Amino acid sequence: MFKKIITFLAIVIMSLLSFSCKDDVLPKPSSYLRLDYPEAKYVNFANECPFTFEMNSAAIIKKETDCGFTITYPKMKATIYLTYKPVTKNINELLRDAQKLTFEHVIKADDILEQPYLNPDKKVYGMFYQVEGNAATNSQFYATDSTRHFVTGSVYFYAKPNYDSIMPAASYIKNDMQRLMETLKWK
Repeated sequence: MFKKIITFLAIVIMSLLSFSCKDDVLPKPSSYLRLDYPEAKYVNFANECPFTFEMNSAAIIKKETDCGFTITYPKMKATIYLTYKPVTKNINELLRDAQKLTFEHVIKADDILEQPYLNPDKKVYGMFYQVEGNAATNSQFYATDSTRHFVTGSVYFYAKPNYDSIMPAASYIKNDMQRLMETLKWK
């Protein structure tokens, strides 16, 4: 009887040892999100407002106010807000408001890069701001002819600001905003 118990225990132990031998569990290697955006194709946008510009054909534009628009990127959950204001001896106030809007993000921003824009042939002058860090907006601009027209633009994502996560989409839309600003024409 003692031999039977020893034999039984030996078989159980051998079975456990043979079935429990598996490859070591290794953690999965970290992976990166692959975000492929279509190559931008630009189309001219014009209506009764005193300016025209080129925009990405994949975006959806909607008139919000007299000459204020939203340009939506549904797949990226982002919107560019465009605002137009006529200049009526208030250019300094308009410039101050546009710059104030950008520098309100200093609290969360790691850096704010300013890129002046000058196009004397089209009489378009402005500033493009790239905001780095976990700010609510990553790109903003203003453009003016300094006598009659003033346009501002800013992009917002419908997500908690996390610069590392939205950087590919922010970069894509930043290029679209720069194209919009560079193709802006006054009527």
